[in-house]
Amino acid sequence: MEYYDPKDLARFGEVGKFRPDLAQKFFEYYGAATGTDGALSRREKALIALAIAHSKQCPYCIDAWTRGCLEAGSNPEEMTEAVHVAAAMDAGVTLVHGVQMHNHLDRHGA
Repeated sequence: MEYYDPKDLARFGEVGKFRPDLAQKFFEYYGAATGTDGALSRREKALIALAIAHSKQCPYCIDAWTRGCLEAGSNPEEMTEAVHVAAAMDAGVTLVHGVQMHNHLDRHGA
C-alpha cells in the first residue's frame, strides 16, 4: 500500500463533502486560473503547474499535471525543463536566505 494512492486523485472532489459551497468556489477559481487561455496559454499554465507540483512535491499534482501538460500539447523536453526551472528556483530560494544567516553572524561578530 502506498501512502499516496494514485486512485485518491479521482476523489479530489470529495474535499467539498462537508462544505460544498467552499469547494465549488475553489474549483471555479482553479478551473478559471488553470484551464483557460488568457495572457498565458493553457499549455504554459500547465507547465507552470507541473513545475510547482514538483517543487511542492505533490504526487497527485505531478500525476494530474503530467497528463495536463500532454493534453495541452507540451512535450517531455519542455516538461523536463520546467521541472529543472523549479529545482533551480528552489535552490536559489534556499541559498538567498543564507544572507539572513550572514546578517545574524555579522550582528554577533562571527
